[in-house]
Amino acid sequence: MEKNNINRRNFLRFTGISGMAFVLGISHSSASIEKTLIEPTEASTLLLSQPFNFTPYIIIENTGKITLYNSKPEIGQGTYQSIPALIAEELEISPEQYTVLQTNGEIKFGGAQFAGGSMSVRMSYTEMRKAGATAKEMLLTAASQQWNVPVSECFAEKAQIIHKPSGKKLGYGALVETASKLEVPKNPTLKEAKDFKILGKSVKRQDVPLKVKGQAIFGIDAELPNMVYASVERCPVFGATLKDYDKTATLKIAGVQEVLEVERVFGVYKSVGVAVVAKNYWAALQGRKALKVNWNYQGKDTFNSQEYTKSLHELSKKEGVIDANVGNFEESFGSASKKLEAFYETPFVSHSPMEAMNCTAFWNAENKLDIWTSTQVPSDVMREIPTRFGIKAEDVTLHTNFSGGGFGRRLAIDFIIEAVNLAKAIKKPVKLIWTREDDTQLGPFRPPTFSAMKGAVGSDGKLIAFQHKVISPTIMSFLNPNNDKTKLDGTMTEGISHQKYEIPNMKNLFVYSDIHVPMFWWRSVTSSTLAFSHECFIDELAHSAGKDPMVFRLEMLTKDSDTKRLLQKLKEVSKWDSALPKGKGRGVAQWEFFAGLGGHVVEVSKLSDNSVKIEKIYAVIDLGTVVNPDTVKAQMEGAIVMAITAAIKNGITFAGGKAEQSNFHDNPVLRINEVPKIEVHILAEGGKEIKGVGEPGLPPVAPALANAIFAATGKRVRKMPFDIDKLV
Repeated sequence: MEKNNINRRNFLRFTGISGMAFVLGISHSSASIEKTLIEPTEASTLLLSQPFNFTPYIIIENTGKITLYNSKPEIGQGTYQSIPALIAEELEISPEQYTVLQTNGEIKFGGAQFAGGSMSVRMSYTEMRKAGATAKEMLLTAASQQWNVPVSECFAEKAQIIHKPSGKKLGYGALVETASKLEVPKNPTLKEAKDFKILGKSVKRQDVPLKVKGQAIFGIDAELPNMVYASVERCPVFGATLKDYDKTATLKIAGVQEVLEVERVFGVYKSVGVAVVAKNYWAALQGRKALKVNWNYQGKDTFNSQEYTKSLHELSKKEGVIDANVGNFEESFGSASKKLEAFYETPFVSHSPMEAMNCTAFWNAENKLDIWTSTQVPSDVMREIPTRFGIKAEDVTLHTNFSGGGFGRRLAIDFIIEAVNLAKAIKKPVKLIWTREDDTQLGPFRPPTFSAMKGAVGSDGKLIAFQHKVISPTIMSFLNPNNDKTKLDGTMTEGISHQKYEIPNMKNLFVYSDIHVPMFWWRSVTSSTLAFSHECFIDELAHSAGKDPMVFRLEMLTKDSDTKRLLQKLKEVSKWDSALPKGKGRGVAQWEFFAGLGGHVVEVSKLSDNSVKIEKIYAVIDLGTVVNPDTVKAQMEGAIVMAITAAIKNGITFAGGKAEQSNFHDNPVLRINEVPKIEVHILAEGGKEIKGVGEPGLPPVAPALANAIFAATGKRVRKMPFDIDKLV
């Protein structure tokens, strides 16, 4: 291993370390483990000489205190427990024996400090275990040398090294100095799954007690001496520009200090708003209400959902660009005796995390910047902010707090840029808070995706031709100014050509629709819409073929696959083949995409008033490997609740150029009394491909629900959202 030359100037002060400490981490570039010994006068966090190639690491102090770092922001998905657990499993320490600290986008921790794409555990599984195993092997060697016994006679358990023959014990703290002088093992032995004590078990999360007791610090909780508050009036008509404003009445509001313009930057989308800065948040809001602002709508105030929907229908007549082309769709479809066509629609939706967008920023007298916020992308913040504001990365300190939900919205940093700009202009610590109305109306939104479907079944009832044409705007058109809109945007067709169904003739297409409304990733991204049309149409084809929907799907899965195993498991746990009483129906759907693989069977009842009640949902997720089953269950339940909300509650509609919905009264989420029974099953086999957890539970819900409604009522649902109280 190439050694790093470490000097005192490469240390950053960290007051939590007392005494001598052994610090261990990973260098991505060489896939090797890095170590150092920190002396008491350098009670610090190590900054390696390869700053962009470092991931979370271990600090073991000579007092016995152990600290493990979590490099993935905790947004409710459980990384505060799962990432350190990967280290702890191999290091042979129990959860109560270590403290967890959150990384803050520091260069030394590498550029993968983000929570998105259901990748947190997948990205960290091997390397974090390797870090723990390496530290353990070094501690074992240190103990064997101190006792002058073979390493094979020693084992690690609960932060101690134990000598089997004699029963002698040494705590990790007592071995720090000796271990730090040893050569780092290049290929530490990892435990077999059968020997796991933490992984695969339902372990309590360290963040839950903090949240229950009100001790967890979220971004919105940040408090600084002499801090002021800001609220920004932005035009709800996208594409408008600021003409002028009158702040006279605003400045008369008690507590209001300043009124100034501030720019919002979201990808290629830029707009200017008017910020009211005050001693307290109430004064900032009242001052904002008193503003008189004139906007130049640039003709964008004519935009409305009805006309845009019509345009998508018209665009569906275009051929589009090819996503996949297998066999000869035109010939097989043209000659088929039993053909089917359908059109599916899904709406704009807002992210609506419970904690509204917020950021506290402060520039000190030395032009150094501190940021407190809830974000999914600490690494992006630390990359973009220094560049945008022309300062050194080491002059920016990010404080990554707990997040009250993200769902993709906190992958953007537009609200952070706003706060930093305000703090720079007023030269005070400022806390910017978006209102719920801001969060609902100002976007970015999940794009609407419309789907034109075609299919044909043969005389034997098997699917012989299939086409899924997606008509939608693209997220990349807002993120990348150089995005070529004439070419396929695979992010808008994700998954449709990669389902495991064995279809001999398939042609999938994409038609681009231009729009000026900002779009962004939403939990499970485009799979949250495409699975609806895709799996509902598969059900329509099954009905056309006169076959049971589950049988129809399994007949297209002759080869062994995870999808086949998942559907077989769903069939088993839902007792699919058992008869249901009259008025009840079952629906099934599955979806495999970048985040993983999930599937559901939904049971519904047709009630006497002709409404439909969701009775129960059977959920199966294929993981390959599971870290914490309880967290998996919670994530699946959360995804299902979010998916039902998107399916049966109204989405975002536009009139007069702006979103018609403004808060939870007209953009509701599923209430607890509306949540059906949910039964989660996990397919996990150690050693297979590791898949994501946070998103796979969402895409199959809407189609499984719509398919169940058809089974119970005979009514096909092809448009989201749909009102289950007024379906029949």
